[in-house]
Amino acid sequence: MSAPRHLVLIGLMGAGKTSVGQRCATALGCGFVDTDDVICATSGMNIPEIFDLEGEAGFRLRERTAVAEVVASPETLVIACGGGAVVDADNRRALAGVGFVVWLTADPIELAARVTADGVTTRPLLSAGPTTATLTRLADARRDAYAAAADVSVATDGLDLGAVTDAVLTAYEQADSR
Repeated sequence: MSAPRHLVLIGLMGAGKTSVGQRCATALGCGFVDTDDVICATSGMNIPEIFDLEGEAGFRLRERTAVAEVVASPETLVIACGGGAVVDADNRRALAGVGFVVWLTADPIELAARVTADGVTTRPLLSAGPTTATLTRLADARRDAYAAAADVSVATDGLDLGAVTDAVLTAYEQADSR
C-alpha cells in the first residue's frame, strides 16, 4: 500500500473499541488514539461536562473536529471512534478515505454487562434509561450508519479480548494484502 492506512474501530459503547484498539496498535507497532480522549484533551473537560455544558450537539461538533484531526495523521494509527461518531456523514467520509473500518458488534445484553462491569458510570447516553433498553435503542438507531461506514464487521459476543483482536488484525491484514 502506498500510503498509511489507519485501522478504525467503530461500534456501540462496550463493544471493545478501546481495549481491542490498544492491543491492535501494540501488535502492529503503531500508535493508538481514542477520539473521546482527543475531545477531552482539547476541551479540558470530561465527556459528561461537555454534555452538561454544550449538549450532545456540542459534543458531536467537537467529535467531528477530533475525527478530522486524527485521520489527518501521516503516521498509521489504530483509531477507536466514539460510539456515535459514524452517525455523522462527514465523519464516515473522513474515515472511509483513509482507513480500514471495522465494526465491532455485540448483542445489547452483552454490551450492557460489559459497560456495567467496566465500572464507568459517567456515560451520558446511558442516563436516559435502563442500560440494555438504551443500548438496544442506540443499536437500532445507528445500525445503518455503522453498516455504511464499515468495511467489515466482527461479532464479539462470547469472545475474549485476544480472539477479537486476532479477528480484527486478520481482517485488516487481508484487506492490506489486496
